[in-house]
Amino acid sequence: LGEYKAVLAYLLHAWSGNTAPVEFFMTATQVRLEGMGSRGHVHCLPLQHPCLRGPLSVHLHNVMTLCPAHFVLFRTILGSLVAILLVFLITAILVKVQLDPLPFFVITMIKIMLINSFGAILQGSLFGLAGLLPASYTAPIMSGQGLAGFFASVAMICAIASGSELSESAFGYFITACAVIILNIICYLGLPRLEFYRYYQQLKLEGPGEQETKLDLISKGEEPRAGKEESGVSVSHSQATNESHSIKAILKMYISVLAFSVCFIFTITIGMFPAVAVEVKSSIAGTSAWEHYFIPVSCFLTFNMFDWLGRSLTAVFMWPGKDSRWLPSLVLARLVFVPLLLLCNIKHRRYLTVVFEHDAWFIFFMAAFAFSNGYLASLCMCFGPKKVKPAEAETAGAIMAFFLCLGLALGLSSPSCSGQLC
Repeated sequence: LGEYKAVLAYLLHAWSGNTAPVEFFMTATQVRLEGMGSRGHVHCLPLQHPCLRGPLSVHLHNVMTLCPAHFVLFRTILGSLVAILLVFLITAILVKVQLDPLPFFVITMIKIMLINSFGAILQGSLFGLAGLLPASYTAPIMSGQGLAGFFASVAMICAIASGSELSESAFGYFITACAVIILNIICYLGLPRLEFYRYYQQLKLEGPGEQETKLDLISKGEEPRAGKEESGVSVSHSQATNESHSIKAILKMYISVLAFSVCFIFTITIGMFPAVAVEVKSSIAGTSAWEHYFIPVSCFLTFNMFDWLGRSLTAVFMWPGKDSRWLPSLVLARLVFVPLLLLCNIKHRRYLTVVFEHDAWFIFFMAAFAFSNGYLASLCMCFGPKKVKPAEAETAGAIMAFFLCLGLALGLSSPSCSGQLC
């Protein structure tokens, strides 16, 4: 039971360690934009304030969202963590260095591409690793992503409340990210020492018959015989290899519905958040402090909190089932959030009118939007590797991760994300 919880805790921390640095990097966007030519003390301005929306900042935002769609099929967890750590150490140092806008933009673009590329390598590897384990182990990976976003949102609010200088806040973000990555590396190095993890790694190499035999023995409280395990590895591994399917066959025969579902989920989510959501203005703030906190609280904190709750719920409750028609139906039903959010209090619009003006409407829609994103995406990612044979679970997990990233890229290119719908 102790090793079971240890593996569970590692997967939760591993995904937090993968996502938290990127979340902190995005939270520090104001510092990068200030380096591109903004003047004055602007830490109370929303991230999408007009004075911060120069051409360089727009390209920067697009690259940050698009980069995770590549390199998802590599398999180097430790190398990716070390590479991300080095990039963040360099970033923390450069916070203290004054640069001209153009060199600052070029260096930041390179860092973004490196962080997101290695982060995508880590993402695909983690989903492949979780695919070897029971379905309940995919839930902490998804939950860890929501948890990282929640912490980044809280950090943003604390930075605004403290009134600290932008460079000091950004330096704190990056050092915190480095500490998280170092802890993640330590945990990963200890993972192969757990017998529970080693068992499922070995299970991947064995044929279906021996897998069932060993699972029966474990359910009866007995240990599988070592001699039988060693003698059967080479033959059963050959059988498993011969019976395995190609990536195309796995996608077509087993997980196509789930893969396209998770792609659609993130297409809708990234199409609306944060590009459209941050354009909503408070109708009750006036000149009060709520004007500065409206987007950080109503948009980012609300989204990340309810997204985390939705992802975490799948650890104890998984409905509908992996073969149910309700799952793709609920995924398609999320389209309703597109008009609901577009009809909120967005001031500068060309086509639509404001229907839901009060702040409470926006907060309610964001909560439901985020919860459905977290819950349905987590369900799809949990079910994907479990619809194939154990020997193919790692491949299925990587395929699901690829379609998740594809959804991010499609969401970025959607008309709502580019502001053409409202």
